[in-house]
This record gives sequence, C-alpha cells and structure tokens, in this order.
Amino acid sequence: MKSFRFRLTLIMLILIGVSVLAAGITMGQIFKNSNMKVLEENMGREIDLLRATFPFVNADALSSTDYVSYYSEKAKEIAHLTDSRVTFIRKDGTVVGDSLSDPRKMENHASREEIRQATSEGIGRTIRYSETLQRNMLYVAEPVVSEKGFDGYIRLSMSLKAVEEGMQRGWTAIGIGLVLLFIAAGLMSYRIARSLTSPIEHITGVANRISGLDYDARVGVQRRDEVGQLGEAINRMADSLQNQMKTIRDNEDLLQSVMSNMTGGILMIDANERIALVNRESERMLGVAGKRVTDKPYHELKKHYELTKLIEGSIQSRERLHGEVHLYNPEERLVLLDGVPMYEDEGGYRGMLFLLQDITAIRRLENMRSEFVANVSHELKTPIAAVKGFAETLLGGGVKDEETARSFLQIIYDESERLNRLIGDILELSKIESKRSPLDCSPIHISSFIESLLEKLNNVAAKKRITLHMDIPDELFMEADEDKLQQIFLNLLSNGINYTLDGGKVKIKVITLQRDHDTEKVVFTVSDTGIGIPKKDLPRIFERFYRVDKGRSRNSGGTGLGLSIVKHLVDLHHGTLSVESELGLGTIFTVELPLLQQEE
Repeated sequence: MKSFRFRLTLIMLILIGVSVLAAGITMGQIFKNSNMKVLEENMGREIDLLRATFPFVNADALSSTDYVSYYSEKAKEIAHLTDSRVTFIRKDGTVVGDSLSDPRKMENHASREEIRQATSEGIGRTIRYSETLQRNMLYVAEPVVSEKGFDGYIRLSMSLKAVEEGMQRGWTAIGIGLVLLFIAAGLMSYRIARSLTSPIEHITGVANRISGLDYDARVGVQRRDEVGQLGEAINRMADSLQNQMKTIRDNEDLLQSVMSNMTGGILMIDANERIALVNRESERMLGVAGKRVTDKPYHELKKHYELTKLIEGSIQSRERLHGEVHLYNPEERLVLLDGVPMYEDEGGYRGMLFLLQDITAIRRLENMRSEFVANVSHELKTPIAAVKGFAETLLGGGVKDEETARSFLQIIYDESERLNRLIGDILELSKIESKRSPLDCSPIHISSFIESLLEKLNNVAAKKRITLHMDIPDELFMEADEDKLQQIFLNLLSNGINYTLDGGKVKIKVITLQRDHDTEKVVFTVSDTGIGIPKKDLPRIFERFYRVDKGRSRNSGGTGLGLSIVKHLVDLHHGTLSVESELGLGTIFTVELPLLQQEE
C-alpha cells in the first residue's frame, strides 16, 4: 500500500511539474511576443506620423554643425513626447541627429540590421544590447524621403525593461504556483492512499444490502482501477435485478390497470372453484366487493342464482360457455356471459375465465330500432292505403259526381302531402341523430326573426280566428343556426295553433337570464290556450311517433316527429326543453338556449 502511494504521488508530481513548466514557458513566450508585436506596431505608426509631419530641412540651407544640431534638438523633443530614443540617419548611414548621443561621435549605421531590413523590406526591426544604455533595446527603422532634401531613415528604439520585468513577474507567479501544486499533489496522494481501504469496505456493505433484497443500494465509488471496476460490476448487477423487479411490478400494474378499466367484467374461478379475480366492472355488475369475495368459493355469488347455475355447469363440464343471463342489482340488467377453460402449457387445468358484458343498452337500442321501423311502416302505410283506396275508386269509375271526384282527389293530394312531410321529417331526424347536421351559427335579431315566423303562420291562425302575440325585447341578438332555430319554433307555434280551439291565443315571449359562471341564457316561452296534455303523457311527448290523441294528430296533418326533432335541435344548440300543461287550459313549452354558442 505504501509503495503504491509513493508511486502515485511521484507520478502526479512529475506530471504536474512538467505541465506547469510547459504552460509557463508557452505563456511567457506568448506574453513576450505579443508585447514585442504591440511595441513594434506602435513604433512603426510613430515613424509614419513623423514622416508626414516632421519639418525636414535641406543640408545645403545650414552649415554642417547647425544641420546636426537641428536634427539632434528635434530628436530630443520627439523622444520626450514618445518616451523612446529617436535617431535620424542619412542614406549613406551617417547619423545626423540622435536624442541621447552626439551624432558626430557615433559610427556609421549603414551596416546595422534594422537599417538593412528597412532598405530591403520597407521597415526594419531588431533587438540587441545597447552599449550606450547598458540594456536590451528594440530598434525599428523606416526609410524617409522628404521633398526638402532629406533622404535617409528615421529610427526609434525603446528599452525592453518593461517587457523583461513582466516576464520576471510571470516566472515568479509560475514558480509559486508550482510549489503550491506540489504541496497540493502531496496532500492529495496521501488522501488517495489513505482512502483505498474505505471503498472496499463500502462495496462490501452494499453487497450485503443487495443480498438482503435492498435493490436500491449502489456503490458510490467512482474509480478507474480494479476497485472501481468491482464497484461498477456490483452496480450493474443491482441495476439488472432492479430492472427485472421493475418490469415485473410494471407488468402487474399494467395488468391491474387493464383489468380495472375494461368495459367488460372479468371473473376468474381457479381449479379449486374459488374466485381468483374480480375486476372493477364485475364488482359493479354483480354488486360485490372484490376484496370480500376473492379467494372465496364462487357460491358467494348465490344472490345471482341464474349466473351461479351457468358458472357451475361450465366448471363441471370444463367447456366453453356462451349465453345471456338476467342480473338484478337492483335494476334488471341483461348480461352476455362467455366462459373459457384455462390450461397450462403442460395441459394442467387452472380454472375458468368468464367475460361479462352488459348488453342492456344494446338490447334497448335494438328494441327501439324495431319499434321505429314498425312505427315508420305503420305511419307510411296509412296515407298510402288512403291514396290507393281513393285512386282505385276513381279508376273503377264508381264516382260519377264531379264534386265527389274532386273531394276524392283532394284527399289523395292531402295524404300525399302528409306522406311527403312524414318522409321529410324521418330524413331530417335521421340526419340530426347521426350528427350529419352541424350548426352554422350567425347573429340573429330575435324580434325580426320571430316576427317573420308569425307572418308565415298568420293565414293558418286566421282560419281558426287564433290571435298570435309576441313579447320580445327590441334589441336582443343571439348566436344560433337560423334554419334550425326556425324549425324549432315553427314546430312549437304550429302545434300551438293546431291544438288550440277556434278563437284562442298563442303567445311567444323571450327574456334573458344570467346563469351560473356568468353565462347568459335566452329563454323562449311558447304558450297556448289549447286542449292541454294529460300529465301521464308529458314524459313521453318528445318520443318519436308518440301521440296524445292519435286521431286528432292525423287530422291536423301531424307526423308525430315534430317534438322529437325540436328536442334534438335544442340539444344540438346546448339548450334545454321543458313542458308544462293543464287539460283544457293550455300548454307552455320553454326553450332555454345560450346567448353565445361555445366553439367545439
């Protein structure tokens, strides 16, 4: 253990030392190069500025001494502004001005590196040790040709002391960082060596927890060595065990969810004739609690005698079962019972599985369909028989009187019209019930709308001296399907006129009401002073072909479908329809519709 700790510490120290040293050298070089580049570019721009603005003079205009003095003085002024050494050099390398030394004592500069580069490349740069200033200097020179006779070079030089001092600070920081990293590496290696036994103890504890069925236990060691591989292997084993257990639990939950949400009932009887499974729908149909009857003999369902007998026969024969049974819980239900025997792959008997389907509603719909077909056949047969009978009489020549013949033709016409209305109502009702008649809503001015309906009915009402009244707010608008709204109120108003005696009154009144949740409703009331409807018939008047007074309804030309259509159209508008009536006093139909239709 000590040998491993020593090797690890040594490797870490060497790697960190090499990395820091390489990074320090690289950063130092980058720092130095970037500073040198910036200095060179700045000095180049300063020379360009001098070339454009410096007041050059011609050597012929001054004496040799004054010429050198002029350029030396100007070099000192510029050096004071730029904080750099300034030198003016002629084309032949003669120094004619310098900000630090006497040009007359300076050697010829034609062989200097920066001058040769400036001649060949347009700008010269070099770094060398200055004997005059006793430090490294950066020299930058550019050729300058003036219209006033100066043909040579301007050279700027700057001390690299600032750059060297920055490098010195950088190396100092790197050295301090290296020392700190060495110390940190030593401490870290000590902690690693010390903690080697802790992961092994942790792994052992996790393995013991997994063996105790705690599949959530995991090794928290994150290592790449053999200890880490061992921890990962144990974690993979725990993951596999946990996934398998999760799969088993998920399958159980899924099966339970399927069983609970099936629309059909499931009843399982095991090989020992005990109830093994009852789903939620079976509990509802049979009126039992699954927890109470599970693992009990199937005779616990004895209150459903007919069902128990069927189950008993199926269990004894171990054959498929298909039949219908009546259950009472407490209302009567008609249940379709299917049973199948269950066998293992090896052929062993495991019990019987029964599927219970409530077909009460299906049978009711079938009965309604049969009644509807019978009613339609009967209703169609009556006008057809009348038309056929009178037509045969006319064709047989039995009617010689023109007036009698005309009355027979009128009857044929009236019956054919009634037949046409009946077929139209049947088609309309079929279209509404099959959802093939969607709403086409638009704003409707109620007062104008009702007024137009009353105008259509005025002639019919006038024949019976029936007065039509309306009580509607002038500025009331609502959103609805105008054609369907017209069907609703034409039916209700026509019924009112048909079943009101001569000299009576039919009235329509409209008000608005504020209901719950701030929804505004429009309430239509259609009342008459007619013969009224018996109380026993009120719950059924919206059924298809239901008539209170069959003879009177046929005489009035009714089809028996009007109120059924009205009911469906009101429902389509998300409204409600109700009726109140007193025999001999009249009837009141109330239609409540939303002011605005909700989008679907």
